[in-house]
Amino acid sequence: MQRSLIPSMITISNKPIARGRTAEIYAWDEGWIVKLFHDWVSEEKIKYEARISHLIHTSGLPVPATGEIVNMNGRIGLIYPRIDGFPMWPDGLTAAPWRIFHFARRTAELHALIHDSPIMSEVPPQRERLINKIHDAVSLPADVRKKVLAALQKLPNDYRLCHGDFHPANILITVQKEFIIDWIDATLGNPVADVARTTIILLGAAARQIQQPFYKWVVHLFHTIYLNHYFSLRPASKHEYALWLPVVAAARMSENITELDTWLFEQTVRHLKNG
Repeated sequence: MQRSLIPSMITISNKPIARGRTAEIYAWDEGWIVKLFHDWVSEEKIKYEARISHLIHTSGLPVPATGEIVNMNGRIGLIYPRIDGFPMWPDGLTAAPWRIFHFARRTAELHALIHDSPIMSEVPPQRERLINKIHDAVSLPADVRKKVLAALQKLPNDYRLCHGDFHPANILITVQKEFIIDWIDATLGNPVADVARTTIILLGAAARQIQQPFYKWVVHLFHTIYLNHYFSLRPASKHEYALWLPVVAAARMSENITELDTWLFEQTVRHLKNG
């Protein structure tokens, strides 16, 4: 979807309506927002998100349509329709923690829905993405990197659509339905690896990024409910899931999230031993 837009309609000095690790969200024209990326995100990755989001939207999954790419004061942005809703995390769970069972089960159902979608040949392979990330994890010792790559080679491949960054902050809740956002890490690969990635994101947040003890407990409970419900919907080997954990933890070390670096390394080593 393309739409003629005038970059002068907002300026960087306006207050963003949301912030994420890779971008800030600003109001744009009526009914639209612009996702303005930080300057360290490459134009190639932004173009990829635009293309892959459009592709997945047309497949029928609950994904917002994308508009055109814009350039504002040297920063690149993507136009999206403004959705009248709120993210499941933090807004949904912090405002209504008693809905945790519903939210966690719904997260599992949406994740299973993604993994049951038809194959999209234009989506890049998960295994190649993981190998590149593991090589890019500069703080990962060479001997551990070698063990992780060897472990990855033994794991089964698959060709299912995987989100690559699936967690409740990337689920927007509206009156009608939920929308799944942020498809920049989408790949074709093994769904169990995608579930392991969700585990590492959630438990890492509880360990190092969330300060309040109550919400740490909320995230742990959410994760347990989500994981059990997902595997009831798409049965898979829990042993295979455990073997993916050190691989995705090591790959996440390439993302330069400094507060998680030590924890991710600990998870990598621990799960390699357990495997």
